[in-house]
Amino acid sequence: MYTVAGDSQGRWSTPSVFVMALVGTTAGLGNIWRFPYLAGEHGGAAFVVVYLLSMLLVGLPLMVAELFIGRRGRRGPVSSLRQTALEQGASPAWGLVGMAGLLAGCFLLAAYSVVGGWSMAYVFRAASGVFDGLDSVSVARLFRSLVSDPERLLAWHTLFLGATMLIVARGLRFGLEQAVRWFVPVLVVCLLGLVGRAYATIGLSDAARFMLSPDWTALQPGAVLAAMGHAFFSLTLGVGAIAAFGRYSDPRVPLVRTAALVVTLDTAVAVLAGLALFPFVFAADLSPASGPGLIFQTLPLAFSDISGGRYIGVVFFGMLTLAAWSSAIALLEAPVAWLIERFHFDRGLAASSVGIIVWLVGLVAILSFNLLAHIRVLEAWPGMRDGTLFDAMTYLATNLVLPMVGLALALFVGWRVSPHTLELDLGSRYSYRIWLSLIRYLTPVVMLAVAIHATGLVGRLVDGMPL
Repeated sequence: MYTVAGDSQGRWSTPSVFVMALVGTTAGLGNIWRFPYLAGEHGGAAFVVVYLLSMLLVGLPLMVAELFIGRRGRRGPVSSLRQTALEQGASPAWGLVGMAGLLAGCFLLAAYSVVGGWSMAYVFRAASGVFDGLDSVSVARLFRSLVSDPERLLAWHTLFLGATMLIVARGLRFGLEQAVRWFVPVLVVCLLGLVGRAYATIGLSDAARFMLSPDWTALQPGAVLAAMGHAFFSLTLGVGAIAAFGRYSDPRVPLVRTAALVVTLDTAVAVLAGLALFPFVFAADLSPASGPGLIFQTLPLAFSDISGGRYIGVVFFGMLTLAAWSSAIALLEAPVAWLIERFHFDRGLAASSVGIIVWLVGLVAILSFNLLAHIRVLEAWPGMRDGTLFDAMTYLATNLVLPMVGLALALFVGWRVSPHTLELDLGSRYSYRIWLSLIRYLTPVVMLAVAIHATGLVGRLVDGMPL
C-alpha cells in the first residue's frame, strides 16, 4: 500500500508496470497532438530524423538523470534534488530547480486539461455525426463555437481535471498503477487500429514518404531547434514527473536500459501517430502544415470525407483523451508529492489543493480564447504577436523555463554528483560512460541553445532589430 513522504516501501509492483507508467507519461499529447503538427510544419522526415537524434543524445541522458534523482532521494523531485545536493556537499538551493519545474508543470497541466477537455468534447461530437459532410468553413466554425463558449469549456476542463485528481488521490497502487494498466494498452491498441484502418482504406505510401523520406532542403535552423525542444517536451522532462515516478522504482531496475526502452517506445508512438493521421490528411487533399489546428480542424474535415469517418473520429479523440490523461496524472503527482512532504498534507487534500490551483490557471487559459482574447502579453516577442494568454503560458513554460531546468539538471548531475555515486546507481558499463559524456557536455549546450532560441534574441540580432 502507498505510504507518504520518505517512503521506502511504496514501489511499482513490477518493472513492466514502471515502464508502462513512464510510457504513459511521455506518450501523451506531445506525441499525438504536438508531434504530428510540428512534423507537418517542418517538412516531415527531415524533422523526424533530427527529432530521433535529439531523443537519443538529449532526451535519453536527461531522463536517466531525472530517474537517478528520484530513486536516489526516494522523495518528490524538490526534496530529492535537495537531499542529493546535501549528500554531495553542494548547496541545498539546487532544490529550487525542482521547484521551477513544478511551477512550469502546473501551467502545462492546466493547458493539458483544457486541450483534454476539447478532446472529450470532440468524442461526443464525432459520435453524434457532427463531422459528417462538413466543409472547411463549417469545421472552423465548429471549433470556434467550442472555444468561444467559456461555460462549455469550463465544464469540460473541470471534468477532465476532476478525473485526474481522483486518480492521483487514490495513491500508487490503486490510482496510478490502475490507470497506466488500462490507459497505456488501450491507447496503443487504438493507435495501431487507426494505422491499420488507414492502411486498409487509403494506404500509407504518401504518409510513409512524408514521414520517412527526408527532404533536407526543408530543414531550417528553426526546425532543428524545434525538434530538439520537442524531444525534451515529449519525454515530459524538467517538470518533476519522471523523478516522481522514479522514486517508486525498484533499486535493481537498470535505469539506463529502462530509459532507452521508454525513449524507443515513445518515439514509436510518435511515428505511429504520424502514420495514423497523415493518410487521412493527404486523402482529403489537405495540408499537413496546419499547425496546432491539425487535430481539431484539419482532421475532422478529413474524417468527414471518408467511409466510417464517424467511428474513426470517436476512436481518435478517445485515444487523444487517454493520452492527455496519462500525461496529466504524472504532472499532478509531482506537486502532490511536494505538498505531502513539505506540509504533511493527506494525499487527497494535496491532490485537491494542487487541482484547485491548476483549475484556476486553466480558467485563465479558457478565457484567453473568448473574453480575454484581446490580451497579448507577449506581443513584442518574436513569433508571438497574435499569441493569447494560453499561447504565452505554454510557450514560456515549454520553450524557456523547462529548457533552463533541463540545463540546470544536466549541470547538477553531470558535474556536482560524484562519478562514484553515479556508478553505484547506474553501473559502470560502456553505456554509462557514454551517458556521462553526453550529460556533461552535449546536453547542456543543446538546452542552452533551445532556451536562447526561444527568447528570439538571435533572430533580433540577425535581423538588426532593437533588443
